[in-house]
Amino acid sequence: MVNYKVTVFTGNLLNATTFNNVFIKLVGTEGESDRTWLLAFNWVASFVRGTACTFTVSCNESIGKLVLVELDKQCLPFFPEDAWFLAKVQVNSPEGDTYNFPVYRWIDESEVHRFREGTALRVSEDSHHLGRYSRQLELSEREEEYRWRVYLDGIPKCMKVENPLDLPCEVRFSFTKTTEFLFTAATGLAELQLKGIADIQESWTDIEEINKIFCCKRTNISDYVQEHWKEDAFFGYQFLNGVNPMLIRRCSALPSNFPVTNDMVFLQGQGPLEDEMQKGNIFLSDYKSLDGLKANVINGKQQYLMAPLVLFHKRPDDNMMPIAIQLKQIPGDDNPIFFPTDSEYDWLTAKIFVRSADFNEHQLNVHLLRTHLLAEVFAVSLLRNMPMVHPLYKLLVPHTRYTLQINFLARLLLISDDGVFTQFAASGGEGMKTLLKKSLSSLTYSSLCIPDDIAERGVEDVPNFHYKDDGLRLWNIIHRFVQRILGHYYKNDSEVKEDPELQKWILDIYEQGFLSQPSTGIPQTFTNVPELVKFVTMVIFLCAAQHSAVNSGQYDYGGWMPNTPISLKRPPPTVKGTTSEATMLQTFPDVNTTAQGMSTVWLLSRRSSDFVPLGQYPEEHFSEEIPVKAIKDFQGELHVLSATIKVRNKNLDVPYTYLDPTEVENSVAI
Repeated sequence: MVNYKVTVFTGNLLNATTFNNVFIKLVGTEGESDRTWLLAFNWVASFVRGTACTFTVSCNESIGKLVLVELDKQCLPFFPEDAWFLAKVQVNSPEGDTYNFPVYRWIDESEVHRFREGTALRVSEDSHHLGRYSRQLELSEREEEYRWRVYLDGIPKCMKVENPLDLPCEVRFSFTKTTEFLFTAATGLAELQLKGIADIQESWTDIEEINKIFCCKRTNISDYVQEHWKEDAFFGYQFLNGVNPMLIRRCSALPSNFPVTNDMVFLQGQGPLEDEMQKGNIFLSDYKSLDGLKANVINGKQQYLMAPLVLFHKRPDDNMMPIAIQLKQIPGDDNPIFFPTDSEYDWLTAKIFVRSADFNEHQLNVHLLRTHLLAEVFAVSLLRNMPMVHPLYKLLVPHTRYTLQINFLARLLLISDDGVFTQFAASGGEGMKTLLKKSLSSLTYSSLCIPDDIAERGVEDVPNFHYKDDGLRLWNIIHRFVQRILGHYYKNDSEVKEDPELQKWILDIYEQGFLSQPSTGIPQTFTNVPELVKFVTMVIFLCAAQHSAVNSGQYDYGGWMPNTPISLKRPPPTVKGTTSEATMLQTFPDVNTTAQGMSTVWLLSRRSSDFVPLGQYPEEHFSEEIPVKAIKDFQGELHVLSATIKVRNKNLDVPYTYLDPTEVENSVAI
């Protein structure tokens, strides 16, 4: 008779406890144990939240090297079946070996669940017949659970699910996350009702009135925005370090549809426009993707959404200053080019139309499509094609946390036919669908990789571009980490090419996420280790860092509505000299539209108390020495970067915190 010491760890989550009977079977290379009831002296408290309880499983003889464990739980008579969050199982064999079985999932039914020993294995290394059978069974079940659905033709597919409770337990929000999310949403709506502004479909008559709904929800940066939103230097700063740092690019030749000449712009004695372009000091933001979009109708009033072109000059003091704005793509007498030398409200109105265009481009393309929807594709593809024992599953599953549920809620509450964005944004409704399709068709793999994107836009040397500086350092840290992890499991290019699960994963992403469009440059197969490392680095960077960069500052920069209007309800001036403070107020969105926009960006900017920062892995999926060491080194590099960013931010009027690793969440979770 030989004894195996089995330690069962219940997760430290709310409602993780089970009072059901739990049974286990150990399966090894030389045999298996009997199905054993895990009964201890502290029976009722054996599987209480946050506890570890040890049991003995006896066998007539050694069952060899452990391959997997089978677990099930059965409710007691007259007791309901409950949900149990099993963190992991550890088994000490009579030979002195320790086996770890990572689980980290909810078990809420009486079916038998199989969990593999924690050593990561590619399919070619999974030599035992029971291991290979378990692997195939797991993937077959996952393909049924995680199915694709077309939400809208021309955009990435999503997971097929009818409501959050239909999601598999392991990808749902925690109780804490659910409670906090619902509370934040409910209090925001209640506040609008109490202030009596949720139903006011009228224009603002005084800019100070806007402060009445702004004053209760404020941040240090939102206060700075309220004070400086009219300033040209701050307007330019937001194209580098606001929530949409993705559009500005170096301009070496003006577009033919933007007829700005030397005598039109004043460059503070820095020479002709052509000379400054040759020196690399002229930059352009072009919202051509918004051209031709059908603007929304809100409160029965036609809204207006422009497709501006904005020209910037990098001054000797390193400020990025706007020098010309054209609000429509086609030049003409009714489409004047605005300059800082125009009247105060002509120039301010032009900037307001740009900021409103930026809001809509940011929300639909930069934020929704390029982080949320792509992160869902990566997650669903991973869960469909990678068993838990695969090294890529272990590496990427922390970066899928909560993504499927938050995206379901976004489709339900924000972009559905009666969603907030559909009802209250200038590009809501038909325009939203058009822009999403257009954005995917023009998306490229290189634009998702920050080193390539920064180089292609020609902004490598732009000073005070904190998104660029922090993002490139973060990319390099993630890349080194991924290289160490994957390099441990893939020793040569052949092992990459010959991994069928890996190849099926990337093909699924190409077909379901990028709709088999070769123009995107997304690989259909992996042929070598560096190619794999780069793609996986992009996935982690997008799900964590990029999402933080374009999400976390939404209220900071959009809470004060005049800086980022969700919509505008008067057309832009076609003749200069016709604007005033009164016309500006009439152009701003109605009171209820403003309130809905502010409430929404507040909700989308709130992080929950169970936030997990980048590089922290409370779920221990890896157990081998080299990956565990790589994780510790990764955390050390992130700590150094965080300290560097914090020191830099002490000297900034507007600290840039969105890529500080301590502020970056591991996944698209909000």
